[in-house]
Amino acid sequence: MRTFGLIGYPLTHSFSQKYFKEKFKREKISDCEFKNFPLENIDEFPALLISNPSLSGLSITIPYKQTATQYLNEVDVVAKNVGAVNCVKILKMENGKPKAVGYNTDVYGFEESIKPVLNPRHSRVLILGTGGAAKAVAYVLLKLKINFLFLSSSQQPAASSISYRSITAEIISKHTLIINTTPLGMFPNTSVCPEIPYEHLTEKHLLYDLIYNPEETLFLRRGKENGAEIKNGLEMLHLQAEKAWEIWNG
Repeated sequence: MRTFGLIGYPLTHSFSQKYFKEKFKREKISDCEFKNFPLENIDEFPALLISNPSLSGLSITIPYKQTATQYLNEVDVVAKNVGAVNCVKILKMENGKPKAVGYNTDVYGFEESIKPVLNPRHSRVLILGTGGAAKAVAYVLLKLKINFLFLSSSQQPAASSISYRSITAEIISKHTLIINTTPLGMFPNTSVCPEIPYEHLTEKHLLYDLIYNPEETLFLRRGKENGAEIKNGLEMLHLQAEKAWEIWNG
């Protein structure tokens, strides 16, 4: 039996285990299982590999997409350039020890899910958040030659970002694609959302939320109420999961 799984903390929001269990059943894959491994600290990662010798692959979610890299033997070029890993292939070395290689499938999932809804007016993008998922989004936008600005909760944001306190109606007007990469609004905390001036959104805007649980976050609902087009992260989840499966079995 080969074991695959998800690490992060907490994991109550994630559909990954459900997705892979259904995939195994649908495709009649009987020699694989998918488990959740909620790690309160990423320092537990090496012990997880040793205590689960049947592990062949892991997905990584909040909050370890950036910090997990310190425990990997190798990181592929895309994940290295992004600065975040969300997929780990686990190989057995000749000495029996596990070898962990990191990848970033968020890049593939986001790019393939955003391209069908992009149009020429989406020439400026606001990325809400600066974590691992935000870095994958930025990598794709750079590849597509689309300008972006990070919206940061930091009191001293970096040169390519502004603080939530600094956002204006003009900034909202100019940035017609707004992407939420933060966990704000994720189950079970569904009554919160990023603090942006939603009243300045129009039908020209597209709001994309990487969150997929719930299906419609407060961020998306407030955007829709002001005429914006909306899209959640469920398609991205499916795409990146299939890419991870390809990596694990390649």
